[in-house]
Amino acid sequence: MTMSNLVAKPLDAVGGFFALTLDVLVTIPRRPFAFRELLLQTWFVARVSILPTVMLSIPFTVLLVFTFNILLVEFGAADFSGTGAAIGAVTQIGPIVTVLVVAGAGATAMCADLGARTIREELDALRVMGVDPVQALVVPRVLAATVVALLLSSVVVLVGLSGAFAFSVFVQHVTPGAFIAGMTLLTGVGAVLVGLVKATLFGLAAGLIACYKGISVGGGPAGVGNAVNETVVYSFLALFVINVIATAVGIKATA
Repeated sequence: MTMSNLVAKPLDAVGGFFALTLDVLVTIPRRPFAFRELLLQTWFVARVSILPTVMLSIPFTVLLVFTFNILLVEFGAADFSGTGAAIGAVTQIGPIVTVLVVAGAGATAMCADLGARTIREELDALRVMGVDPVQALVVPRVLAATVVALLLSSVVVLVGLSGAFAFSVFVQHVTPGAFIAGMTLLTGVGAVLVGLVKATLFGLAAGLIACYKGISVGGGPAGVGNAVNETVVYSFLALFVINVIATAVGIKATA
């Protein structure tokens, strides 16, 4: 493989991804809208994601609180345990845990489904019948991943803070009233909005990556497997890039 091919292939993939993103954004307001497909995909992603998300949120938040409380106890400020738990859960743990599960469970299933349809030439058949695959299949899946990520982020925050409260009070003997009072010292409406925006962007990115890898798959069944693996890897990479940018912008906006 020549050097030009090594450079052209990634650039073609990036261009194709941004072209699909633009198609999705342009197609969303068009009619007819696939409401039934949206509901089915939203229920599917929520069903496969909610239990792992809840189970991950508790140890993530408890580990944060445990580490943070060790430092606070050294300074004699254990009553501020709720402050660290709230800011960590709302701005970082909630969005990140949500998209890790959405990308690992929901997005991979979307990619596998679209990939199987692609190698069976179902998408070409839809085009022949005058049906736009982006409008009928891609848009509902992208919106489903976005909506579920936004909703699950709130669940993660609530469950994580409940677990952090129980661990701090019953294991590390923090005063319950002080824990609750400290939660709002640094975490206000601005921080909550930043966390929700981040979760929405994470879900949108995971859905777009999954759909692009699914409809651009090649190489038969083996290609579908590779596309699923690439979906997870690229979604996690996009997560960290978006998280750095969104966190920096959020801090500037709410400072």
